[in-house]
Amino acid sequence: MSWSAAQYVKFEAERTRPVWDLLARVPASGVRRAADIGCGPGNSTEVLRARCEGAEIVGIDSSPDMIAAARKRLPDVAFEVANVESWQGADFDVILANAVIQWIPDHEALLPALIARLAPGGALAVQTPDNLDEPSHRLMREVAAAGPWAKKLAEAAEARAVRQGADWYFRLLRRHAQRVEIWRTTYFHPLAGAPSIVEWVKGTGLRPFLDPLDAGEREAYLARYGAAITEAYPAEPDGTVLLPFPRLFFVAVR
Repeated sequence: MSWSAAQYVKFEAERTRPVWDLLARVPASGVRRAADIGCGPGNSTEVLRARCEGAEIVGIDSSPDMIAAARKRLPDVAFEVANVESWQGADFDVILANAVIQWIPDHEALLPALIARLAPGGALAVQTPDNLDEPSHRLMREVAAAGPWAKKLAEAAEARAVRQGADWYFRLLRRHAQRVEIWRTTYFHPLAGAPSIVEWVKGTGLRPFLDPLDAGEREAYLARYGAAITEAYPAEPDGTVLLPFPRLFFVAVR
């Protein structure tokens, strides 16, 4: 799947706010080493570095474009292109996974493996979008299934991992952690019209639906999807639309 740092940071302020909220719940004193897995263009790493002042910070992401942007942004941080599943880092006081586990399968194996990479007393801090039932994402699937591209996009929705509820994550994590905190927040983002919603999801959720299409199909898909988004998110008199964005958070302390 292709990722674009430039597309992603079009909504950097909105994407970064949950990182601040998550890391505010993570003890930061005495942190020697911290990792940002799925670091993207480094916006979350920047927050991690500010929160864990003086700590050694590393960042990984599977996208070379994202890592190039992160290195440019934070040249003093060690970034590398790597998959979370095969990452071998260990003995961290904090591991941050911001908006990444939704792209990785088998959370029942993944999350205990990440906790095992913590030092005793270390914290795994996770934020993951919980928006598959929102119109922004439901319409991706409906447009995919109803168009001439249906066969090409038959498996696009499966790019995201199976979603579990907060209770499932709590039961899993408490078997491997001494303390678990879990919560869900819905952010309401005022955006400049329905086309801004399309631009937002072009950087993330739409990627599995756009990547398999040729240029003409992509343009037609986006036109149909954009029309549906305009109907689903009515604008205020000044053209502003409000995008609700639910996210699930948890902190597990080893």
